Amino acid sequence: MSSAPDRLVVLSPNWLGDAVMALPALADVRRQFANAHLTVAGRGSVAALFAMVPGVDAVLTLPGKGGAAAFGTWKADAATLMAGRFDTALLFPNSFASALIARQARIHERWGLATDLRSRLLTRSAPKPRGKGHQAAYYQALVAAFGIANGPSYARVTPPSLESRLAPSERYVVFAPGAAYGKAKQWPPRRFAELARLMLDAGRGVALIGSRGDQPACAEIATSVGTRAGAQKSALVDLSGRTTLAELAGVMAQADAVISNDSGAMHLAGAVGTPVVAVFGATNEHRTSPLTCGPDATPPAIVATSVWCRPCMLRECPIDHRCMTRIPSAQVFEAVRRVAR
Repeated sequence: MSSAPDRLVVLSPNWLGDAVMALPALADVRRQFANAHLTVAGRGSVAALFAMVPGVDAVLTLPGKGGAAAFGTWKADAATLMAGRFDTALLFPNSFASALIARQARIHERWGLATDLRSRLLTRSAPKPRGKGHQAAYYQALVAAFGIANGPSYARVTPPSLESRLAPSERYVVFAPGAAYGKAKQWPPRRFAELARLMLDAGRGVALIGSRGDQPACAEIATSVGTRAGAQKSALVDLSGRTTLAELAGVMAQADAVISNDSGAMHLAGAVGTPVVAVFGATNEHRTSPLTCGPDATPPAIVATSVWCRPCMLRECPIDHRCMTRIPSAQVFEAVRRVAR
């Protein structure tokens, strides 16, 4: 094995959910190279996450874009990495572009999986892990391929203190009705609205969260419930598109529970230590269920149907979305009652 790195940079996955599921592997890296200066480099959508992760010495925001668009911005990414004067890069993404920017940044040691025709760009490569286990196990298998011992599969995020203006009430739950992957993953807004009424009747406030793209769904829920979205200290507050990632983590950390589709928000909620009720439809809960932050954390409650067509892994349902429409609000409400603080 090569000598231990002095200045190590880990290139993060590009999606929030994947970034959270990679945290156990990142913790493995931290333990293995306890004396190294550890930087995590990620896209703007996920970089702020790592400022809340214990053991990370620095966070670097890559200015370019992910996916196919990375080939138009790789020079800016390479320049940003080069400025960090790293001696070793560990690549969590499987893309050719991530290996290209690490090489162009003149990082001497470049470790990653032999995928996407990029082996020649790496100084150490390993075959892609086999099996269809949890995504967190995939990232831990990745680091294990480079001699890094695996530890427990926990994801811990420590958010800053929450500003009081963001809380809808002293006791509240968080709804995350969006899902960037596609509508097939989304429990219908009308069901969230039904659940909101049940929560309000039970004496808990509701905070709606999400990205700007989730604002229509959140507005539909708020309108259906009949509470003015964004009202300060009301029983229901619509925060969609209005929080930073750190603020979002803070809102979740102080909630009694988080009810979410399979999304980045779901994974973040588990990492801050809040009980999670995860509603699964098109995707596979055995592969992407939320991690907990430690051995004493409440395990997530998974709500799913047993219809024949799931998990289909499609972005849009070609039939009647039965995997989600057949989950009643009362079932999710009971799941919240079991796990909420």
